Amino acid sequence: MTTSVCTSASTAVYPSFSSYVRARGPVLQRTARSLTSNPCDAEDLLQTALTKTYLAWERIEDHRALDGYVRRALVNTRTSQWRKRRVDEFPCEELPEREATAAADPAESQALRDAMWRAVLRLPARQRAMVVLRYYEDLTEVQTAELLGVSVGTVKSAVSRALGKLREDPELSRAA
Repeated sequence: MTTSVCTSASTAVYPSFSSYVRARGPVLQRTARSLTSNPCDAEDLLQTALTKTYLAWERIEDHRALDGYVRRALVNTRTSQWRKRRVDEFPCEELPEREATAAADPAESQALRDAMWRAVLRLPARQRAMVVLRYYEDLTEVQTAELLGVSVGTVKSAVSRALGKLREDPELSRAA
């Protein structure tokens, strides 16, 4: 005596997980696609739901209800993704990253350094010494004062006047 096999998806019994995925994959893919806005996300969603189904395959008693199980896994997984994404992503008006600035031309950088050094050389000897020690040798005001045998206040005022002269230097204003 032979038994008839029903071909309806709702009553079909699948002997293995692989045969189920082969038979129902396209339908489940459409369901996943309807839950997402991106075909790639739909594929990921379906793979996650099928992984959950595979892990539970032995526990599922009625294999005729597999479509419902997988659909529920799809919806639950998508809901979890949506909730997580909602917490992790915040829309904003401005991008948090700054735009990459074009690298400075090495020739322009060198020309600016040369112009700066020529301007420093035009400073009076005492101011030039203090600027060189502070900004080229990277000494503190206290170290500069000790080295030159002057007070810290003298270093501060002399460097301030020197920087004012450098800001007004015509060659530097053209180079910038």
